Amino acid sequence: MAERAELSARLNWLRAAVLGANDGVVSTAGIVTGVAGAAGSRTALPAAGVAGLLAGAMSMAAGEYVSVSTQRDTERAALANERRELAEDPEGELDELTDYYRGSGLGDGLAREVAVALTERDALAAHARTELGIDPQALTSPWQAALASAAAFTLGALVPLLAVLLPPGSWRLPVTVAAVVAALTLSGWVSARLGGAGPARAVARNVAGGLLAMAVTYSGGLLLDGVTG
Repeated sequence: MAERAELSARLNWLRAAVLGANDGVVSTAGIVTGVAGAAGSRTALPAAGVAGLLAGAMSMAAGEYVSVSTQRDTERAALANERRELAEDPEGELDELTDYYRGSGLGDGLAREVAVALTERDALAAHARTELGIDPQALTSPWQAALASAAAFTLGALVPLLAVLLPPGSWRLPVTVAAVVAALTLSGWVSARLGGAGPARAVARNVAGGLLAMAVTYSGGLLLDGVTG
């Protein structure tokens, strides 16, 4: 059970990292293509791209910190309640644990034996894992989640930012599109494999969403340039 919880936590971290990187790719690509559509200069492009990268990374970090902190507070409250119930009614809690294992297919005697053994070893952990799905020793750290999200977003954002800055002016848009398509293809494939799904549909959705975002922002840049031009 502990191994399953650890694997689930690891997969959740990987999915969050992939989604953060994907968000960095799409949002920064939208910003730089929008500025490029508005005939952005070599000075405006890096300024907009870096500003988008920093704002997005901080937003991801803050959002993840708040979300995980709220989850952690909820888990701690549930553990405190479980600890209180164990102190007030240990026999009743032992019966609950026995019923859980009986419902899992164990015979009455074996279910009771397992419940007693787990209770003697660590009553809180046994009840938290079976009743709440929480490992008291493996609560997620809000700071780790925030830093991981910010790092993933930054890595993703660097793809369109570098792609639009490094090539000559006439090449920057096609190179950016190609780089973004490649990055979204990779992130779509990884997210599909982590979820055990076929990659083709996930990749297609990912790439289509990124291309749509760039098309909309580039068109908006062109429109703004024409209006203010």
